[in-house]
Amino acid sequence: MPNTGELRGVNLRKEYGSTVALGGVTMEIPAGQSTAIIGPSGSGKSTLLHALAAILQPDSGEVHLNGERIDRYSEGKRSALRRTRFGFLFQFNGLLPELTARDNVALPLMLNGTARRRAYTSADAWLHRLGIHGLTDNRPGEMSGGQAQRVALARALVIEPSVVFADEPTGALDQATGTETLRTLLDTVKDRGASLVMVTHDLNVAGACERVVEIRDGHIISDSRPSATIIEEATV
Repeated sequence: MPNTGELRGVNLRKEYGSTVALGGVTMEIPAGQSTAIIGPSGSGKSTLLHALAAILQPDSGEVHLNGERIDRYSEGKRSALRRTRFGFLFQFNGLLPELTARDNVALPLMLNGTARRRAYTSADAWLHRLGIHGLTDNRPGEMSGGQAQRVALARALVIEPSVVFADEPTGALDQATGTETLRTLLDTVKDRGASLVMVTHDLNVAGACERVVEIRDGHIISDSRPSATIIEEATV
């Protein structure tokens, strides 16, 4: 099981020239919670995700994981944190096209020093768990969009992360495949006890999470906990 923990961003500010991407955002994400961040393009939602994920450093404010301040980490230490405690799932999967499914999933473990045989055993277990063990030796170009996104999910989860960050994970998929991928993402992350922070512009996809945070012009304007949503209904 992953090392679960609380993630907190406190008074986060980030500016790009005269544009205020984050205007003093404070947000807490309890361990094990699924949270969707919504808002129009340019609202600051991706900047918030990147600040919480230690991809970028805010101009001011603090980011804490399990009470430890991580925004002050060196770039090397933040990179190590992203490799060992955080999993990532992107809209266009980000798989390396020259590698097989097994290689793509095993790569994060080997980068962390895991022996090749052990890394492959873990990769195979995750591919089996997500129902795509038959694609072990396939490269991304030989997979459907939904299959490739499952491989990307296996890659995100193989390190047993505390938090999974997903940026429009169903945005490049058709409705049926997106529904299936979203269900797999939510169920698998919850089963592993990890937190999920998902950026989406789709209100229906967001409604499948336990919490929905709306951001506009760099500020949180609403923070709600919608009633349980059946994903099949939410994506009709």
